[in-house]
Amino acid sequence: MKIIILDGYTLNPGDISWHDIEQLGQVTVYDRTPADLIVERIGDAEIVLTNKTPITAQILEQCPSIKFIGVLATGYNVVDIQAARQKNIAVSNVPSYSSMSVAQLSTALLLELCHHVGEHSNDVHSGSWANSIDFCYWNSPLIELMGKKLGLIGYGQIGSAFAKVALALGMEILVYTPSQKKGIEQPNLHVVSLDQLLAESDVISLHCPLTAQNTGMINQSNIAKMKDGVMLINTSRGGLIVEQDLADALNSGKVAGAGVDVLSVEPPSKNNPLLSARNCIITPHIAWAPKEARLRLMEITVENVKRYIAGNPQNVVN
Repeated sequence: MKIIILDGYTLNPGDISWHDIEQLGQVTVYDRTPADLIVERIGDAEIVLTNKTPITAQILEQCPSIKFIGVLATGYNVVDIQAARQKNIAVSNVPSYSSMSVAQLSTALLLELCHHVGEHSNDVHSGSWANSIDFCYWNSPLIELMGKKLGLIGYGQIGSAFAKVALALGMEILVYTPSQKKGIEQPNLHVVSLDQLLAESDVISLHCPLTAQNTGMINQSNIAKMKDGVMLINTSRGGLIVEQDLADALNSGKVAGAGVDVLSVEPPSKNNPLLSARNCIITPHIAWAPKEARLRLMEITVENVKRYIAGNPQNVVN
């Protein structure tokens, strides 16, 4: 059975092994695949694995041998799910492999906004503390989180993991989730409407998949509903934010700071407005990428392929 991996480098830049998946068929791994080579490289493969290389309806038309698509991620918007369903092609993703890693980076971004650790360390190394007449030195406001409200938009495994950290820091949690989860209320954690979350939160963190309904939900209108000085975290998908609107709010001070691991276009264009916005921390889509998380991703991917070959595919999203 022929298995093609279109963009394997991000999952495995060389520090883990393809061995287990190579036992399942004739495997070809490409580090990256440009758009004009997708059809050629898929060829007559039955199984295609992709992370961010798009599998469109047009590609499916030109590659009739495809029977199974494995997405090397939790999000699966790179595949035309409807077209795959119409062709009876199973599409599986890899859920939950990076929940703790993403919650960990969400925490890191929040704490960086509160303490400016990197900036203060750079100042110390450049001599600012040594030249201070006081025993301590800081160059920006420092924020204590205890008693502040964290608004979580989305409450899956990542959102709930981040909530546990925030509760340990003494924060109150407000949750908005379209799925209307029941039984999650507890002391200091409350399910609220989106408008209430926007109005009351001191920090807002995005933990929802990108859909047609929520694309651009952090926009000028919704930002206007937020508290002055709110902080924003996004470790979900860049398309949830209208980036120019957020940049304008950062530069005006309406939003005190933002920490994002994702952008609408990745890698970003040089004129992305967030690159020059005030107090905006940007990491290059690394929340999912600790080796421990990637090993879990590999293990689940192997099991997804095994289950497809056995005739009972798992984690099917279509």
